[in-house]
Amino acid sequence: MRILVCVKRVPAVGSRINVTADGQQVDTAHLGFTTSPHEECAVEEAVQITERLGGGDHTVAVLTLGPEESAEQLRYAASVGGSELALVAAPGGLDWDPQRTAAAITAAVAELEASGGEFDLILFGNESADGGNFQVGIRVAYALGRPIVNGIKGIDVNGSGIVARRETDAGYEVYELETPCALGVKEGINLPRYPTMKGRLSSRKAQVAELDCAEDAAEGGQARRRLHRPPERASTTVMLGDSAAAAPAVVDLLDELGVL
Repeated sequence: MRILVCVKRVPAVGSRINVTADGQQVDTAHLGFTTSPHEECAVEEAVQITERLGGGDHTVAVLTLGPEESAEQLRYAASVGGSELALVAAPGGLDWDPQRTAAAITAAVAELEASGGEFDLILFGNESADGGNFQVGIRVAYALGRPIVNGIKGIDVNGSGIVARRETDAGYEVYELETPCALGVKEGINLPRYPTMKGRLSSRKAQVAELDCAEDAAEGGQARRRLHRPPERASTTVMLGDSAAAAPAVVDLLDELGVL
C-alpha cells in the first residue's frame, strides 16, 4: 500500500500570534513552528498502517506546501517513519487561501503519482491548526475524483478497501471505501511517537523533492488580518478605610454582594 500524508507548518500551539504592519500575514519573527496536530496524528496513523501490513513495499510519502523552512516538518515526519518527502514551495511567503492551496496540492499529487504510482490512501488533517478551514482535503479529493470522509478516529485496511470510523455522540459511524480514497484524520486517533535518535540522524540525510506545482495554482486573494485583543480591564480597587474603621464598610460591601 502506498500512502500519502499532507501536512502543514503552523505556529506552535500556545504561541502569541501577531500580524505584520500591513495586516497581510502572521509576524513570524518570534514564533516557533510545528506540524499541525491533526496532521501529526495522520503521519503516525500512516506509519502504523504500514507496520501492521508488514512494511516492505508499503510506504508513507509526506507532502507539504509552504516556505523552504517547511522542510523541517518533512524531516520530522521522516524521523518517525516517512520514506518519501516532497515540498511545494509557496512563492510570495503568504498564507494561501484553501482554493489555491488545494489546486497546488492536487497538481503535486498528480506529479508524484505519475512518477511513483497511484496512492492507495491520501490522509489529511481534519483541519489545520491555524486557519481551521476544513476545506483543503475535500477540494483535493474532489479534484482527483476520489471519495473522502472527514472526522476520522479509526482506520483499518480490509482487503483492497479501507474501513474508517467517525466518532459521534451515539458511538461510531463506519464507512467502507474502495481505494484509492482520502480521509481527514482527527487528533486523538492515536498517540504520535517520539522520534528516536537514529530516526533524527537519518532524517537529516533524507532527500526532499521540490515540486514547482505552486506556480500553476489559481490565483487567490488575501484578506487583511486583524487581531481582536480582549479589552483592558479598568481598575476597580477601592479603599474602604484604614484599620478597624474599615469594618462597617466591609460589612456593607459583603451584604451588597449577597455574601451575608
